[in-house]
Amino acid sequence: MRGTVIVFHGNAGHAGHRAFYAKALTPLGLRVILAEYPGYGPRDGALGEQNLIPDAEQTIALAHRLYGAPLLLIGESLGAAVAAAAGVRQRDKTAGLLLITPWDRLENIGAHHYPWLPVKWLLRDRYDSVTHLASFGRPILVAVAERDSIVPARFGTALYEALSEPKRLTVLKGAEHNDWPGRVDDAWWSEATNFLLGESR
Repeated sequence: MRGTVIVFHGNAGHAGHRAFYAKALTPLGLRVILAEYPGYGPRDGALGEQNLIPDAEQTIALAHRLYGAPLLLIGESLGAAVAAAAGVRQRDKTAGLLLITPWDRLENIGAHHYPWLPVKWLLRDRYDSVTHLASFGRPILVAVAERDSIVPARFGTALYEALSEPKRLTVLKGAEHNDWPGRVDDAWWSEATNFLLGESR
């Protein structure tokens, strides 16, 4: 095995809907763990940032204890924010991050969709990936969907621009928020994981 990948999915659905990650990554010699959040799928528990991030930290620590390094984190949408925060807290165990359709700060997404509301004051959860990743110091690949109507690409680009090196940005041409898996091929996954593992050619 080249390493282990933990996938943190988006807000819709549950981990059982993300089998495509295993199909794409297992042939590349990577072990794939589809993490589930408290309150999602079959798991009990309260929703919210204060519960999801510590739970993700525990998942990272357990995977590292069982399988060792290197350990990559993949997060999509909400999962990108979870992976960013938990990955920083477990930085010594995290080799790199692949953040798919991420935002910079959740309040900016709220303000985009509800410009007439004082979103900053109403939000209970912050999911501030810019602040969390300010001193991460590991490879980060940011993938934005060109036609994303839920998390417009500019918010992912803003996150990318705030990051320090090593980093890489990829724009998934023609992709919407949820159809991006059909816009990437085996070569894309190979290049992405090579970069995160420091094996770029």
